[in-house]
Amino acid sequence: MSKDVVVAIDGPAGAGKSTVAKALANALKLKYLDTGAMFRAVTSLVLSSGLDTHDEIAVGSIARSMNLVMEHGTVVANGSDVTADIRSMAVTNAVSTVAANSLVRANMRDRQREWSDHNNGGVIEGRDIGTVVFPDAVLKVYLTASPRVRAERRVAEAGGNINEIERSIAERDLKDSTRADSPLQESADSVVVDTSNRTIDDIVNSIVELVRERLK
Repeated sequence: MSKDVVVAIDGPAGAGKSTVAKALANALKLKYLDTGAMFRAVTSLVLSSGLDTHDEIAVGSIARSMNLVMEHGTVVANGSDVTADIRSMAVTNAVSTVAANSLVRANMRDRQREWSDHNNGGVIEGRDIGTVVFPDAVLKVYLTASPRVRAERRVAEAGGNINEIERSIAERDLKDSTRADSPLQESADSVVVDTSNRTIDDIVNSIVELVRERLK
């Protein structure tokens, strides 16, 4: 794979971004970055500090000063392993508010670009990777699925009431897509992939072919 190949994987929560992006990175022999975990790490620190998630300056300061190490599936923030905590319900419920903070987003964008420079690109998943962070990505993919299908996946993974989870997902979509700074949306040149009724192998194989076509 040539130098600085960025494949942007965007889409709403539960659309299969992580599963597809990890498999795609492996297939393309590229590094993988979950940018959502970065915002969740900030959120974890904010909550553990007892700060108001709506306090823009204080939350922005937490993001700016955070020492973040993400390696081998673990997430360590300021020396503490927050791998499990960032997937907690408390963090899940608060992360949209933290992610809407422009100070946080600016800092995370810088970190994401630094990561790409250090790793000569990679498969990078999030909600504004193709539209804002890497507008010149080799390929931009927008993964989606119906709220019901995404809720079914969450229940299969962690249990819960499917109707409540579906409602929560719809609320998260609304927050992410209507925030003022870098809202969740398809870029004009993204390839939209509905994962509802397709296997991971089928999706990954089709994206690999698209990347190879773009690199010819």
